[in-house]
Amino acid sequence: MFTPESFKVFEIDGLDDRMAAIRAEIQPVFQELNEYFSTELSPMVEEDFFIHIAQHRRRTTHAPENTWSALSRKKRGYKMEPHFQLGIWPEYVFMWLSCIDQPKNEQAIAQKMLDQPELFENLSPDFKLSGDHTKEAVQELTPEAVEKLLVRFRDVKKGEFQIGRIIPKDSPLWKKPEEAKAYMMETYQQLMPIYQSIIQEAAK
Repeated sequence: MFTPESFKVFEIDGLDDRMAAIRAEIQPVFQELNEYFSTELSPMVEEDFFIHIAQHRRRTTHAPENTWSALSRKKRGYKMEPHFQLGIWPEYVFMWLSCIDQPKNEQAIAQKMLDQPELFENLSPDFKLSGDHTKEAVQELTPEAVEKLLVRFRDVKKGEFQIGRIIPKDSPLWKKPEEAKAYMMETYQQLMPIYQSIIQEAAK
């Protein structure tokens, strides 16, 4: 599970040193948790989820400000359609249902969510939103914020939509790893109806 050392990784200077720490401290946690999530979530969609862990290979100078992993139906990539993300910034861990980097049929995906506001009404009030996966800031979950982000995701080329939960680095949950794991799993379970609705559009 993530520990205080996980968050301290981002205090390490230098690309090579920080990447070594990410590989040692964070990526094994990504692998273990995603194996569990995949086992639990795959039967819900009657498809296998493949694990993808960001390697940051394109970086040559600047150390990553965050790092992440993904669960996707696609074996060779994940950004081409909605997917589940588990990642970490210096201040929190996130669990997102992510639509980023111009997925296939993004306008239809966005419209499907705009046409079904009820998909968001039963989510726990501690769910958050993000319109830019490269920024640490998140938004509170409100109907107005959902609509605004979805319209932007539909109409603006660089628009993105992420919804899920975060666990701050100082959360007491980290002292109870099994409870943290259950909280993450329950987050994805709540997101599953949205995923099941929009993944149909991605497949067209």
